Amino acid sequence: MGASGNINPTGICMFEPIHGPAPRYAGRNVANPMGAILSAQMMLDHLGWTSEAALIETAVRECVHASECTHDLGGNLGTREVGDAVCRRISNLVS
Repeated sequence: MGASGNINPTGICMFEPIHGPAPRYAGRNVANPMGAILSAQMMLDHLGWTSEAALIETAVRECVHASECTHDLGGNLGTREVGDAVCRRISNLVS
């Protein structure tokens, strides 16, 4: 779930999960997407979109607490289903 950001104060920054892209899991619906989702949250926060970043962080937190996550975190969802669960929670938070 680790998010990371390589911050360049005078130029382009890069945000990605600490595990990198995990190509061996591509297309298998088994990878935990939360590191990538939280990297996007970190990027939004860095860009000054703090309220949007907070929505993502809250949604991820709620998903983990509700076991709407992949097997490595004790859930039974696949990559796509976790992404959908996070999106649903964000939608619920803004409506």
